[in-house]
Amino acid sequence: MKQQNTPFNTKLNARGKLRQAFVKTGKYLSTSGKQNIVIVFATIALFAIFTLINPSFASEGMLLTMSKALVPYAILALGVTFVIATGGIDLSIGTVCIGSAVLAGAICQTGVTQDEGILWLTIPIVLFTGLAFGLINGLLVAKCKIAPFIATLGTMLVSRGLTAVVSEAVRETSAAVKYPATGWFQKIFTNYEGFPIGIVWVLALLVICMVVMYKTKIGRYILAIGSNEEATRLSGINVDKYKIIAYSIGGFFAGLAALFYVASNPSLNIASGNGMELDAIAGVYIGGTSTTGGAASVAGTLLGSMILVVIRQGLNMALSGGSVVSATNITYAVTGVIVVGAVLLDVLKKKAANKVKIEKPAAKQKRDIKEKIAELKNEQDYALSAAKKNPEAAARAEEIASEIAELKTRLKAIK
Repeated sequence: MKQQNTPFNTKLNARGKLRQAFVKTGKYLSTSGKQNIVIVFATIALFAIFTLINPSFASEGMLLTMSKALVPYAILALGVTFVIATGGIDLSIGTVCIGSAVLAGAICQTGVTQDEGILWLTIPIVLFTGLAFGLINGLLVAKCKIAPFIATLGTMLVSRGLTAVVSEAVRETSAAVKYPATGWFQKIFTNYEGFPIGIVWVLALLVICMVVMYKTKIGRYILAIGSNEEATRLSGINVDKYKIIAYSIGGFFAGLAALFYVASNPSLNIASGNGMELDAIAGVYIGGTSTTGGAASVAGTLLGSMILVVIRQGLNMALSGGSVVSATNITYAVTGVIVVGAVLLDVLKKKAANKVKIEKPAAKQKRDIKEKIAELKNEQDYALSAAKKNPEAAARAEEIASEIAELKTRLKAIK
């Protein structure tokens, strides 16, 4: 592995790494992270309001219920983030999620006890089914050039009908497919002796998705496609290949979400979880991923899913005291308003970014000085890291400190 050239040929010490981590975090929060900060504070505020309305909202049991509800939706949302980042959409993830679980349960003859059926075999069947439908979506969009909305609408209907037909043919009944309500399946995917183990899975998948999206060729090319597909194609990138990969990721995560859904909801039929895809897509948009692709916030996707779960559960509890108003309908209305607001915010951000700005001489001078200070501080981190063993580095660190002080003085003098 080729060693990266750094100032004074040294690695950063703990101080330098910590400072640069703070700088990167600050840059993220000042740009892409603003919407995420708003979501966090909004979630906390909503949680506090619902707790004041009904103190049991903050009980251990309700927190466990919300975590169980969050996990499958969050996993669906993480997968479809890759699709939306290309500028596409996948309406089939909800039916693929439920359909793959129904199909696997029918084939493996799962039942109400752990002794019935081959439960472990449902895992690869569910994952393969999700991946297969994702691959089909990718081929329809990338190779057949069908609009993503139409292609995935078609596979949504096909997955719903096909999995139901196969399930009924295998089981010779249209009754709900049942999974064991307790046992090792639940310990792995939902509740490990009272601990919501699904949250650990979600956090692990979040890290994996962030690495893939921001640190690998796959993620960079997916974002490039969403930003400007034609320019990406002309640069020599196989656009069709990476579109197929994006939809395959979405399908695989739909299958993965199915495992967590059935672990919490052991009895299901093909109509279970209607509208899951809309909630997942809403979470992605609320989290800050651009509706037209090219910009994705993986962490924001999780936060967007969280606020929807808090709203849903909070309204259910607030309106449970004999109210004639349906909490479900109110939830749909509130979710719709939030999604429209998130999309409108995305449109306004793009308009602001595309607007021609005339920079005043003083503002340009300030920006240039700040950029120079940032460069010097970066060099200073390496100089201080090598200062103990390298007198030249120690001397340079002092010089940089003087230069930074001088630039800060000049910066203050600019009006």
